[in-house]
Amino acid sequence: MAPARPNAYLIGIAMFTTDYPAPLDEARRRLHKARNWLHTWTLLLASVALLALTAWLLAGPGGIFWVTLIGGVSLLSASRMTPDFVLRLYRARPLPATAFPDGNEVVSVLARRAGLKPPSLHLIASRNMNAFAVGRPGSSAIAVTDGLIRGLSLRQFAGVMAHEISHLRNGDVKVMALADMVHRMASMMQLAGFLTAIFFAGAIFSGGGAPLLAIALLLVAPVITGLLQLALNRTREYDADLDAVGLTGDPEGLASALQTLERRHGALWEQLMLPGGGRLPDPSLLRTHPRTEERVARLLALRKPAAPPDFGGRGAMPAAFTQGTVPVVRRPRLHRTGVWY
Repeated sequence: MAPARPNAYLIGIAMFTTDYPAPLDEARRRLHKARNWLHTWTLLLASVALLALTAWLLAGPGGIFWVTLIGGVSLLSASRMTPDFVLRLYRARPLPATAFPDGNEVVSVLARRAGLKPPSLHLIASRNMNAFAVGRPGSSAIAVTDGLIRGLSLRQFAGVMAHEISHLRNGDVKVMALADMVHRMASMMQLAGFLTAIFFAGAIFSGGGAPLLAIALLLVAPVITGLLQLALNRTREYDADLDAVGLTGDPEGLASALQTLERRHGALWEQLMLPGGGRLPDPSLLRTHPRTEERVARLLALRKPAAPPDFGGRGAMPAAFTQGTVPVVRRPRLHRTGVWY
């Protein structure tokens, strides 16, 4: 019979004790926070202004009215969507403390530090390493894959959970919902741009009085709003990283987790697409997340010279399930809509 597992308060994890000083450069962290805040609002206002301009060109003041009305209803509907709806899409099942005591203890402690009600943990049966948060601060959930739990140490897992809890505390779900709504509405108006271009095709080729500027803006607006949405997502990831280390006081834990995820995902990509070759760098403008190297560099720059946290040897070990939890044996499956994990 296996020995009883101590909970997270008793396994020597320094980040969960009240007397451990967070070795962070708070001045640098505040500077990064201010920069991320400025980037976030600049990108959001630019997206909304572009949408308002395209609506004005399409239908004048009435266009702005309908865009505002439809956007408000869409955001209200998105904010009222329960986490259960999203979790059902991924076939996630609850992961109670009886099945995963270490992970639930980590999430509970970090949520209390963030001043939030602890989100519920859910498990997705997948070898892929991933985690995401859904809901709002009062009603939220964090979904983690089997591969993430088995592939990260408890210290790394704590960094990832702090990152997801920071997304919830910062309201990033609403921010990204707004950006997504702007992009979708701009894409809808692109159709009007195509129809207008067809209607004025003769005038365009004859050099007549076609609204060329309006047509061009309607056609390219979805591309611009899409790029702004990606840039906003990268900014919110940086901000969640900063807040995560504020909760754990351990920049190296999250940095190590990011490096592990990069190695795992990069190795899979190379095996599928580039056997025996080097990886092709992704264009920075088209990335949903910042480059791992840049995120790690920013995290490690927050360290102050201090004694390393005492994890009692436990932090380097994986956060474990109870014995009754069945490991995932499912491999990626081909489906008509793509690859399912």
